[in-house]
Amino acid sequence: MTTLLWLQASGCGGCTMSLLCAESPGALEMLADAGIRLLWHPALSVETGAEARAILEDVATGRKCLDILCVEGAIARGPAGTGRFQMLSGTGQSLMHWAGRLAARARHVVAVGSCAAYGGVTAAGGNPTDAVGLQNDGAHAGGLLPADWRSGSGAPVINVAGCPTHPGWVTETLMLLAAGEVPALDGYARPRFFADHLVHHGCPKNEFYEYKASARELSEIGCMMENLGCIGTQAVGDCNIRPWNGEGSCTRGGYPCINCTAPQFEDPAHAFVDTPKIAGIPVGLPTDMPKAWFMALASLSKAATPVRIDANAHADRVVVPPTLRKPR
Repeated sequence: MTTLLWLQASGCGGCTMSLLCAESPGALEMLADAGIRLLWHPALSVETGAEARAILEDVATGRKCLDILCVEGAIARGPAGTGRFQMLSGTGQSLMHWAGRLAARARHVVAVGSCAAYGGVTAAGGNPTDAVGLQNDGAHAGGLLPADWRSGSGAPVINVAGCPTHPGWVTETLMLLAAGEVPALDGYARPRFFADHLVHHGCPKNEFYEYKASARELSEIGCMMENLGCIGTQAVGDCNIRPWNGEGSCTRGGYPCINCTAPQFEDPAHAFVDTPKIAGIPVGLPTDMPKAWFMALASLSKAATPVRIDANAHADRVVVPPTLRKPR
């Protein structure tokens, strides 16, 4: 039996809400099928008050074994490094204190969501609470835990990033850990099973992207890279390969990808729905393609755009259907 304890630190609780939308299997079915026993979750467990404090103390002192510690939300270190901006009710200690104490006992530590991984939205706007991720401060190694910290398994904190994170990324990570396997990680300690893909992969707007047939307003169905801030060509995640609830993703819902799996996505220095440009050329071009080549191909693509694609790109629905040739 694999034991799991979940803390909610400084955040909105959205990653728990996302996890509860997991399908095939559902979150609770996944835990049971993987042989994972949930010791405590502040929103899902019945234990509260003295009972909850007893569980935390038993784990912190080693009386209960802890295989997986999941932390959702950033760690608020303020004011002045005390962590007292967020206290764990009834314990007299901060969430910062408890996260560090429990991490020292865990075989695996998982940061659930970009706040827990890198600071995320909690660290935005000048970061008044001095919020950090478990093992990252934005893009820099070292957060609550130092850069060289390792869990009982010898692995760093596993950053299941996203805002909110995809439920499938959490369930797959937990099932791997319960089976005794640590997922391969990328340079930001994100599991590669989702971080080796781009949000661009499987995007329903790819036909418009290929011809650079660009939307100008959020209500239009064309590609959102050129004018509306979409950076799905640079953002890691298989959101459009395995969408939420079998259908949903940001770009499928008509909103640009804001690269929420990356450190410091929360402070882009421009509106999320604006594409910064220099001399009319978008700044955020695909990172693995020379810009001169991209612009040359874009010019050719625009010149070759079929009337159907150009018309549909600037509408809120398909107005010109494909014209199929009749067989002879």
